[in-house]
Amino acid sequence: MTMSGPSLRQLHAHHAIHEGALSGALTKTEEVEDLLRAKEYEVARQAADHLLEYWETRIISHADAEEEGFYQEMIDQKPELKETVADLTRDHDILRIIAADIKKLLVEEGVSYEVMKQFHALLVVNAIHSREEERLLLQEPSI
Repeated sequence: MTMSGPSLRQLHAHHAIHEGALSGALTKTEEVEDLLRAKEYEVARQAADHLLEYWETRIISHADAEEEGFYQEMIDQKPELKETVADLTRDHDILRIIAADIKKLLVEEGVSYEVMKQFHALLVVNAIHSREEERLLLQEPSI
């Protein structure tokens, strides 16, 4: 069994990971949009490729790490979390599906309105997922 790092088990540290990653994704998404508005299509395409790579290496790889250790630790400590962890894993799967769709769309049509909608979908799904993950797995139950 893979043990997750202590930062995944502490609310404040895990929240900081989520916030930092989401903030970076938001900034990079806005950069692509600014380039499109400026009609800098070639540079926008490069920025979109970098944005997708950021999602894959920063956010989806974080999801992979959670699934490889942290989630199982949570289930081991509290077996009643099994369904919650399954739901959170499904969120990760949705992020992976959207990222794969973006990759395909970028090849087929370049940076399009549909690609930007999908990048925004990643932001929304990830924000909701992170909030719920922190609430369900890391916050102490209120008395």
